[in-house]
Amino acid sequence: MQTIMSNVLEAQSENEPAIIEVEHLSKSFDKLVAVNDVSFEVRRGEIFGFLGPNGAGKSTTIKILCTLMKPSAGNIRLAGHNILTEPDVVRHNIGIIFQDPTLDSGLTAQENLNFHCMMYHVPPTERAERITYVLALMDLTDHKDRVVKTFSGGMKRRLEIARGLLHRPQVLFLDEPTVGLDPQTRNYIWEYVRSLRDRHHTTIFMTTHYMDEAENCDRIAIIDQGSIVALDTPKNLKAMVGQDQIELHTSHNQQTLDVLKTHYNIEASEHNGQILFQSAEAERFLPRLLTDLPGLAPGLTIETMNVRRPSLEDVFLKLTGRTIRHEEGGKDERRSNLRRRGRL
Repeated sequence: MQTIMSNVLEAQSENEPAIIEVEHLSKSFDKLVAVNDVSFEVRRGEIFGFLGPNGAGKSTTIKILCTLMKPSAGNIRLAGHNILTEPDVVRHNIGIIFQDPTLDSGLTAQENLNFHCMMYHVPPTERAERITYVLALMDLTDHKDRVVKTFSGGMKRRLEIARGLLHRPQVLFLDEPTVGLDPQTRNYIWEYVRSLRDRHHTTIFMTTHYMDEAENCDRIAIIDQGSIVALDTPKNLKAMVGQDQIELHTSHNQQTLDVLKTHYNIEASEHNGQILFQSAEAERFLPRLLTDLPGLAPGLTIETMNVRRPSLEDVFLKLTGRTIRHEEGGKDERRSNLRRRGRL
């Protein structure tokens, strides 16, 4: 059912007009080029992802789109408005969830939301209704009177998303929305994000370096060293890699390499004690290999095997020759990294 719904939404989004239009965007800091001649469109009502390693230019692009930073070159329109000549109108059409928490930890959830309403000039007669709605949407109604410093990391993230929705933005920007959260909380956050798109037709623009997280996007732009190297649906991007990835652990790896090359014309390699190669139809090839092996190489045995479908990690590796470095470590290390990346 979820696959069918995803296909329907993908088909719908293809017919939607662009709500974000970026043409030849560049941003430099002295001699450092953070974003290099980037062009793309984001359709109304889609979840659009920027996937790339730390320092690739993701956060810089978001800051420019949100009018927090001026580009060195390029033309950008959001909801039909130029970000340079109409920044105030653009800001009223967007919500932003930053990497670092921006809540007032000494206030309650409801007090944080009420302050945001005042900052965005939400009519006083509508504030209570809007606050009640976003609290319910993020499953925080029962916690509205708790001081935020007592919240878990996931609850704080949900409250930040609720706050970003109060002024009813057309586009919600999520900059690394789940960094530092445990996998279960990350999944919960994504359930809420998908519901925003499905129920309210909110456009979601997010950055991430988590491969599994990017699978939630309708389309993904892979960015590396300031340039977009690919832009398509997750399904089409993975089709670029094409074949299944097969890993074997055998009793004699060199003999296995020779068998694969001589009898099947397969160029395999050995890495960390594993035989690695690709096959267009692994489910057909492996039974054949197991049947043929006793006659081709008596005494050779396959001890373990693993078949892996192409992933976005494989796509990134194919396009750039590198893997995305996951940002791990403790809280202090994460904060230090985020501060360092504030300019990139």
